[in-house]
Amino acid sequence: MKRTDFLKAIKKAFKSHPIVAILGPRQCGKTTLARQFLKDEPSFKEENYFDLEDFTDLERLSNPKLGLSGLSGLIVIDEIQRFEDLFPTLRVLVDQDSNKKKFLILGSASRELLKQSSETLTGRIHYLELTPFSLLEVQDERLLWERGGYPRSFLAEDDEASYQWRKSYIRTFLEQDIPSLDLKASPNQLRRFWMMLTHYHGNIYNGMEISKSLNINYNTVRHYGDILTSTLMIRQLQPWHENISKRQVKSFKIYFRDSGLFHTLLGLDNRADLLRCAKLGASWEGYALEEIIRYHRAESYECYFWATQSRAELDLLITKSGKKMGFELKYSDAPTLTKSMKIAMQDLKLDSLTVIYPGSKPYSLADKIKVVGLSSYINQS
Repeated sequence: MKRTDFLKAIKKAFKSHPIVAILGPRQCGKTTLARQFLKDEPSFKEENYFDLEDFTDLERLSNPKLGLSGLSGLIVIDEIQRFEDLFPTLRVLVDQDSNKKKFLILGSASRELLKQSSETLTGRIHYLELTPFSLLEVQDERLLWERGGYPRSFLAEDDEASYQWRKSYIRTFLEQDIPSLDLKASPNQLRRFWMMLTHYHGNIYNGMEISKSLNINYNTVRHYGDILTSTLMIRQLQPWHENISKRQVKSFKIYFRDSGLFHTLLGLDNRADLLRCAKLGASWEGYALEEIIRYHRAESYECYFWATQSRAELDLLITKSGKKMGFELKYSDAPTLTKSMKIAMQDLKLDSLTVIYPGSKPYSLADKIKVVGLSSYINQS
């Protein structure tokens, strides 16, 4: 599948930066996307591709400055998180010869995890986060929700094959990927913590409660949460604080970023099990939340939820381009206007409030408050 929007974003980024980093979780399609981009790149030569999971390519970069200085055109370095000491060398090379060299680097981690690149390559690097498949790309709302967006899960021959792939992915992530990132964590403890988070999906996070339930030190619990966030497995949705007199919730919410992995950790391997699950509504709401954020290409610092102690709340607030866009995510046949929606409009001074639901017919609830189906919203012109 050709991911046209991401290919355009890479091309645009190279117009202003000599280094473009594509970051995203393992198996979300970074290498495939890079190969697609290289097909139309006249300056690329096959010897300019380095896969840092390949021992031969690691040897080629044993002396990175010597190995890279003689190359020209576009140079691709895959799995960059395995060789963070390479970043200072990249800075030197692009500063010396940015007209002849450009780097496309791929990493299975977040920008926050690659802290050294942020410090060393400031002003020289543009970051793109590649997500698993989105609804805008695949146009199958039901299947994407059930299986998640990882290409091999979504494109699997049947539900059983998709479920087995996700089980294997989780095991590999815990036993191989986490150690390779030099993140100190017990695979068994981290799995238990990750499974515990399924109960908090869409809810306020309580680290102390988890610490007591798992009999794990609170600082360890916090560390595990940071690991899953920095490896793009979960989202910590921060609360929005308005300068008003009402007491507001101060803790963040937890969301799984891929609905398929969420269902796998719940042990749901088919649609029938999902429809009987007590977390059905929370699952759909988390799925819709990620799709809305991706559609608006919103950064983490532009996304919030809002809640007061008096139970007025808003599922998602996106602050972008000087506007405040509010979203309520309802797994319901026909959402209705609520007192909470009116309070959110008034207190947050929202430019719009959109109620997203799994239906197809749009309708208005009040001035600036409308109900729209998820697929219709994502595919609007």
